[in-house]
Amino acid sequence: MLDSCKLKSACNLPLIYNKKINTSGTSNADVPLADPGMYQLDITLRKGQSLAARDRGGTSDPYVKFKVGGKEVFRSKIIHKNLNPVWEEKACILVDHLREPLYVKVFDYDFGLQDDFMGSAFLDLTQLELNRPTDVTLPLKDPHYPDHDLGIILLSVTLTPKEGEHRDVTQSLRLSDVHRKSHLWRGIVSITLIEGRDLKAMDSNGLSDPYVKFRLGHQKYKSKIMPKTLNPQWREQFDFHLYEERGGIIDITAWDKDAGKRDDFIGRCQVDLSVLSREQTHKLELQLEEGEGHLVLLVTLTASATVSISDLSVNSLEDQKEREEIFKRYSPLRIFHNLKDVGFLQVKVIRAEGLMAADVTGKSDPFCVVELNNDRLLTHTVYKNLNPEWNKVFTFNIKDIHSVLEVTVYDEDRDRSADFLGKVAIPLLSIQNGEQKAYVLKNKQLTGPTKGVIYLEIDVIFNAVKASLRTLIPKEQKYIEEENRLSKQLLLRNFIRTKRCVMVLINAAYYVNSCFDWDSPPRSLAAFVLFLFVVWNFELYMIPLVLLLLLTWNYFLIISGKDNRQRDTVVEDMLEDEEEEDDKDDKDSEKKGFINKIYAIQEVCISVQNILDEAASLGERIKNTFNWTVPFLSWLAIVALCVFTVVLYFIPLRYIVLVWGINKFTKKLRCPYAIDNNELLDFLSRVPSDVQVVQYQELKPDPSHSPCKRKKNNLG
Repeated sequence: MLDSCKLKSACNLPLIYNKKINTSGTSNADVPLADPGMYQLDITLRKGQSLAARDRGGTSDPYVKFKVGGKEVFRSKIIHKNLNPVWEEKACILVDHLREPLYVKVFDYDFGLQDDFMGSAFLDLTQLELNRPTDVTLPLKDPHYPDHDLGIILLSVTLTPKEGEHRDVTQSLRLSDVHRKSHLWRGIVSITLIEGRDLKAMDSNGLSDPYVKFRLGHQKYKSKIMPKTLNPQWREQFDFHLYEERGGIIDITAWDKDAGKRDDFIGRCQVDLSVLSREQTHKLELQLEEGEGHLVLLVTLTASATVSISDLSVNSLEDQKEREEIFKRYSPLRIFHNLKDVGFLQVKVIRAEGLMAADVTGKSDPFCVVELNNDRLLTHTVYKNLNPEWNKVFTFNIKDIHSVLEVTVYDEDRDRSADFLGKVAIPLLSIQNGEQKAYVLKNKQLTGPTKGVIYLEIDVIFNAVKASLRTLIPKEQKYIEEENRLSKQLLLRNFIRTKRCVMVLINAAYYVNSCFDWDSPPRSLAAFVLFLFVVWNFELYMIPLVLLLLLTWNYFLIISGKDNRQRDTVVEDMLEDEEEEDDKDDKDSEKKGFINKIYAIQEVCISVQNILDEAASLGERIKNTFNWTVPFLSWLAIVALCVFTVVLYFIPLRYIVLVWGINKFTKKLRCPYAIDNNELLDFLSRVPSDVQVVQYQELKPDPSHSPCKRKKNNLG
């Protein structure tokens, strides 16, 4: 029916194609309905006047949707607290025919609540004269109350016939510089949620269980829940991307968590980023509107990291001078220069082959999404093709070398959200620089293959010392994550994983008890002699020394070819069962309304499910550290254990405890807004669990796919 001249954003909303429109006059004429060609409709959303007030303060936060044939083709930005908003936004829409009118709907944005309807209107496309700009005034009406005056919307529109060349036009516009610039963020806003003060009591006990939601455009973040307090201490840090030059407005709402019913609204506030100076940290104490209390934040606006999209013919590492500059930036001599800038990642998305057919025509319209933590970039769409070639180069700043690069292929659908075609997850530490490789696409759960392969060439350059230091600070949270839901298979899987970790301890206890019972006299005698020797000579430094010896022993087993690590087929089978259950849930979701009736039980089950997952993951991460699953982390553990052994050997324990206590007691005095962390848990969070090991496993490609491999000459 229609197509839109646009790139996709991370939330499947169109970005806007900027085209200058000259409003030189107004004219109307009938267009023959039998004309079979495509039409390009250039629209400029000018402004609104005298719009309806929908908020308590007598204002609204209006935005506009355009629909053709019941399908949304454009959504404007939100203008806050204004009944006479000025948008001046432009869109380019391709339509198959002119029988369907352009439907315009206006809404009042309410964060956390359902948006309020402010009126609608339609534009009859058959009444537009071709190739002539037309100024249009649309009175807004409510179909239920047709006598109410809800204001007007002013547009400028130009209708142009395309005569069958719509595919080429769309493709060329997708690669335009205008799109490329508008697609990338212009800066980063770093937010630290410190605390809340004197929040409103929402529960019968005179307290609340508060948490906070943040939203900037379509980026969202939800804080952790602080139980039973009116003065919560969060100490959480996260980043948003800035897409607008002026900065935009962050919507903040505070909520009280209630199990078994809808959460209570505590209050709201906003941060206007346009009034904050850049490269400076601002401490903000925000009064909650429509409620009580304050929120305390630290907000810092910085310039954008080195994130870019370019064609294959233009990339950083091909330029010898630029390549040397990048190597110099991450050389060992620049250890303490910008500790957050750990490394540089370049991803060449070359092509895909043998993709799944998602459309009824037996073809797909594939595009590719490349993600590194919260950085998310997209390729253009290649239409009606199962073997697309993108030939795009993406660059990212690396803030954590233990991050996982995710590349996902989707099929573009004009009438609904994009269809999933396949995905690969590649840990940065497993990448071999300069090698063009065919990666077998996996399913959503990353447990098994789906149809097709994708050809990537990836380069990672990083400073090992910076990467090691960053390992000991909290891991960056992803703010675009699926909500947890109750799953029988997931609950069972986490229970089995936890049981396996507990069984290791139980078997160890049985082994020790068998030594006490002298089931095997030689073994018991050796254990007895070892016990006497250790107890008589025990010193505290021996604890890290034993762990160091265990790591070293496993390392020599691996390099000697006696690797006893086995593929976790149990976890693989459980993941496949879980995926089948997810597919079944998608098909039968309408039959599961009864879950809403037992919401409280579901909350408890999800909590148990997550606790089992955390407990199992902790045990598996410790095991995988000693199994050398990630050699970089195991070497880092060896260095740390060597240091601990030497320190405990030469320095009396009382001095170590004294230094530790003084640091803990004075930390808040030295840095009041420091985010609490545990270095050991931060280290273990970088070690993959057994589930992640399965998900990150690289599948063997089909023998028919044999990509040429080439190695680059690394400098030094």
